[in-house]
Amino acid sequence: MLITESEMLGARILIVDDQESNVSLLEQMLIEAGYRFVTSTMDPREVCALHRKNRYDLILLDLQMPGMDGFQVMEGLKTNTADSFLPVLVITAQPGHKLRALLAGARDFVSKPFDLLEVKTRIRNLLEVRLLYGKLENYNKELEETVQERTAELRESEARYRSLTELASDWYWEQDENMNFTKVSGPVLEMLGIRVDKLGGDVDDAVGMQLAGWNEAERDLLQATIAARQPFLDFVFTRVNADGSQQTFQVSGEPMFNQSCRFLGYRGIGVELTGKY
Repeated sequence: MLITESEMLGARILIVDDQESNVSLLEQMLIEAGYRFVTSTMDPREVCALHRKNRYDLILLDLQMPGMDGFQVMEGLKTNTADSFLPVLVITAQPGHKLRALLAGARDFVSKPFDLLEVKTRIRNLLEVRLLYGKLENYNKELEETVQERTAELRESEARYRSLTELASDWYWEQDENMNFTKVSGPVLEMLGIRVDKLGGDVDDAVGMQLAGWNEAERDLLQATIAARQPFLDFVFTRVNADGSQQTFQVSGEPMFNQSCRFLGYRGIGVELTGKY
């Protein structure tokens, strides 16, 4: 992330000083250096309103002014919640004011009488920081908006997927990493024959009763596939009921992982084939 020369010279700069000679000197120096948007005021009471309107990239602020000094101006600028970076370079002839100004929120300072080369260097350095900060702030906003958009898209996609699977199958199910069912649609517990401890009530007893009649070899093969974190497609297994009738089921499932490849559980669909073919 770099600042181009055009971006640097296009920065918005405000000069605040009650002495016209200082304003003229700084304006001339900045214009000769190629800066295109340089404005000034000799009334410190105008600064906060001007900054809210124009969002300056740099404010050159004299500390000693009648009516309202630079410290009071900085306190007023801090009330602008739209700008978390206070882009102030203070101008002072008092050595004792430098530390106080930095503690008050100023980013840097220049001393009177001016060393124009030093002033230009400090202005350029502070502008680079300010413009980079602005780019980073905009990037973070764009990133946040992109994340929100992608999240909404994923939720919409998941809703469509759920709707389609419910139409195309008799069962939809999800399990967490401990193989506890977290989402169930249809009689999936009976179909898969897996014991579940967190569905409440007397589920264990009910599932245990339902396990009777399942083809144990088929069920063991399915459980081994799940234990190996492998997907399974159109897995068919059967059950013989107490009256001697036989039911046939088909189930597909896939493991779920996060971006760090951590196992999250399984999800899948199933249908009863009995009497359909």
